[in-house]
Amino acid sequence: MATLEQQRAQHAWEKAAEGIAAHGSDYMNDAKGLPALIMNSGLMQVMAFLNQKGGRHQVLMNHLLDWLHHQLQTPARFEAFMEEMMQVDSRRYQQVTTEAFAWLRWLRQMAAARNGGSN
Repeated sequence: MATLEQQRAQHAWEKAAEGIAAHGSDYMNDAKGLPALIMNSGLMQVMAFLNQKGGRHQVLMNHLLDWLHHQLQTPARFEAFMEEMMQVDSRRYQQVTTEAFAWLRWLRQMAAARNGGSN
């Protein structure tokens, strides 16, 4: 059975391929900047921003939502995810945020690798 890190890596590898196929290096650059945005603004604020921007930003948001749904059984759809995050206690919110960071570390690396190793 694959470790959690291997599962994160595999999911990120697959999603990076999808994102780069659809949006090229813009997806990679967005993936690189997302952890800093979350650190500065918080997970819910960033998810709302990504949803509002649409396009490649929404693709990235959906990739993260897919992982969180798979790993932590959060809702897979934006509206339901936001509703749940508004209701959970701080421990659960922190758990979801921590898992988002863990997956995004892999996505940054996998997106760079899928984009030909360019940074």
